[in-house]
Amino acid sequence: MSDALKHECGIALIRLLKPLDYYKEKYGTAFYGVNKMYLMMEKQHNRGQDGAGLASIKLNTIPGERYISRIRSNQAQPIQDIFEQINQRINEEIKTNPEYADDTELQKRHIPYLGEVFLGHVRYGTFGKNSIESVHPFLRQNNWMHRNLIVAGNFNMTNVNRLFNNLVELGQHPKERADTVTVMEKIGHFLDSEVQKLYKKLKKQGYSKVEASPIIAEKLNVAKILRKSSKNWDGGYAMAGLVGHGDSFVLRDPAGIRPAYYYKDDEVVVVASERPVIQTVFDVNFEDVIELPPGHAIITKKNGQTSIKEIIEPLERKACSFERIYFSRGSDAEIYKERKMLGRLLMPEVLKSINYDTLKTVFSFIPNTAETSFYGMVEAAQDELNKQKNEAILEERETLTDARLQEILAHRLRTEKIAIKDVKLRTFITEDSSRDDLVAHVYDVTYGVVKPDDNLVIIDDSIVRGTTLKKSIIKMMDRLKPRKIIVVSSAPQIRYPDCYGIDMARLEDLVAFRATLELLKENNKYDVVEKVYNKCKDQVDLEDSEVQNFVKEIYDPFSDEEISDKISELLCDDNVNAEVKVIYQSVENLHKACPKNLGDWYFTGNYPTPGGNRVVNRAFMNFFEGKKDRAY
Repeated sequence: MSDALKHECGIALIRLLKPLDYYKEKYGTAFYGVNKMYLMMEKQHNRGQDGAGLASIKLNTIPGERYISRIRSNQAQPIQDIFEQINQRINEEIKTNPEYADDTELQKRHIPYLGEVFLGHVRYGTFGKNSIESVHPFLRQNNWMHRNLIVAGNFNMTNVNRLFNNLVELGQHPKERADTVTVMEKIGHFLDSEVQKLYKKLKKQGYSKVEASPIIAEKLNVAKILRKSSKNWDGGYAMAGLVGHGDSFVLRDPAGIRPAYYYKDDEVVVVASERPVIQTVFDVNFEDVIELPPGHAIITKKNGQTSIKEIIEPLERKACSFERIYFSRGSDAEIYKERKMLGRLLMPEVLKSINYDTLKTVFSFIPNTAETSFYGMVEAAQDELNKQKNEAILEERETLTDARLQEILAHRLRTEKIAIKDVKLRTFITEDSSRDDLVAHVYDVTYGVVKPDDNLVIIDDSIVRGTTLKKSIIKMMDRLKPRKIIVVSSAPQIRYPDCYGIDMARLEDLVAFRATLELLKENNKYDVVEKVYNKCKDQVDLEDSEVQNFVKEIYDPFSDEEISDKISELLCDDNVNAEVKVIYQSVENLHKACPKNLGDWYFTGNYPTPGGNRVVNRAFMNFFEGKKDRAY
């Protein structure tokens, strides 16, 4: 994506179902779980590079032995950093104590991170601090094993203030308003409550505290805790947690906004944010990896019993379409096909824009996640070229010579690697004109393949802010002296902020919004802006369920094409000689290409949860009032 977006995050959970001796005998090491967790996290590094963390739990330890290990990093290469530290610690322990080398019991007792339950997390910091305190997993400690709670998630809540106030009403004193803290403390509160209730019952039955402990572990109802904890959550989430004695869970939001997949056999239970990660790391088939249903949790008890429980009544499925367009790994069998289809469906509009002149058109993509959509677009272009060849042969069939036939058949689609992302340039000079010149060189171009009268078609995943296109890509493309530059977005126009985990919080950052404001001014309709502001303001004191998205009215006066044409103007300056046209995917075609992921709120304003409407109205009010605050 030419406009860098941040997205949080990726989760990985592994529960070993056999004793560690089993893995040592079968796979040659008792560190099977640690090794698999490294691969699971590394295979999801696309989901987060600002931080990484790992927590592990040892089952059935005796009092006085450490049973929870956690490590986190916010270094430049956080995954490598934490596993280098783990590896170093393991090697030191074995070097110092050679008797540990072949004894899994001693290894488990004395070496950290060697356990049966693992929770990993990779993080993109969409906003706020990237300090080590912001890196998952989070740990809530207690001397009672059952009250220790480890939480990590891929999520963003829209109603953090309400959740914070709920905790205060429960008598707690949260240390900050961050949604991660409020979510963990809410789960922790009901975990404490459930443990206490179970203990009271057992005490009445004559059990001592020591005797009650294993029974509490057995009877603890994780589904009940999650139902109570998530009652007021509004957002997109895949929430993972470990309880100190060994229970684990992953809960998915009721609209299925954030992804979660699981796999289970007689050796392991595995959960991750992406299907191909599990397929690759555990060498299993596509159909063996199952999507966790929205509103459900996969819960594995300490004894290894695993169940899928409905926690929240599912809403209409609105799985995030950006997962398919950009964020998830393209190696997923379904996502690969969908991305190709996104490119193919754009081709009719592209052909119109080049007047069906495939011979004088060079096709390319902006590296590198748009490459799959590019293949789909090229396949459609090849179909058009074959059609043109057939028509030419049929039209000239009476006079066709062998030389002319060879000439027609020799026509090839012109595909080239045009844009090449250079090393990350440091814009160390803060003066604006100097920065712009440096930013303009983030991409380099391939010279000599575009002729002066050619069209140049470049496909990108999406055009969000348009900054890189304007300051870098279009200027670089123009140096090749094409007649026309067509920039194609495999995603529709991004018109509204996201509030479920993607870093799109401010309306004025979105090029589609800025283009629409220009159209309102040009058409003497700018009074709509104040009218929308007043409608938003009138809803401030309403319940979330009553709030409507009035920001849609900003876009109503104009067609998609009118807004796209105005975006084309905004992305160019007087120094660009080529004609520039921007083509966006239609929402209808997006749904055709990605039929299972219909979460399209950034394009349509149709938010899947009530909190989304409040966020978009807040974002508009911030814009109108000139506030630079985030809307969530």
